[in-house]
Amino acid sequence: MTILSDIPVFDDGKDPEALRTIGEVSKALGIRQHVLRYWEEQFPSLQPVKRSGGRRYYRRDDVALVVEINRLVHQEGYTLRGARKAIEDQDARPTPAAVSGPEAQPQTSAVAGGDIIGELRQIRAQLAAALAAA
Repeated sequence: MTILSDIPVFDDGKDPEALRTIGEVSKALGIRQHVLRYWEEQFPSLQPVKRSGGRRYYRRDDVALVVEINRLVHQEGYTLRGARKAIEDQDARPTPAAVSGPEAQPQTSAVAGGDIIGELRQIRAQLAAALAAA
């Protein structure tokens, strides 16, 4: 998932851990509110707190997830389904500290495959940027 330092700094005088309204998140990230509400339907892990009247409040982790979804969809070129799968795969992957023993050693082919996928994603992003500029 996105590193919490990648979350934009909200210049509103609130504590960094404070809950944010959908309007605050929308304005800070440049994502329209209706898109955020739609993403809540498409990504089960995105569940902001809902208070009376259905008002949404995003926690710091919710904002981090929105940043990650936005990166995958708009920078990496994923579809919403692909972004959801990528996020689910990230959540399902054990952390390196949690795995010990022979399972902790990466397979050579898996590492090489990950490098190729990363390179292909970079190429796809460069092509998308070139097409957008044209």
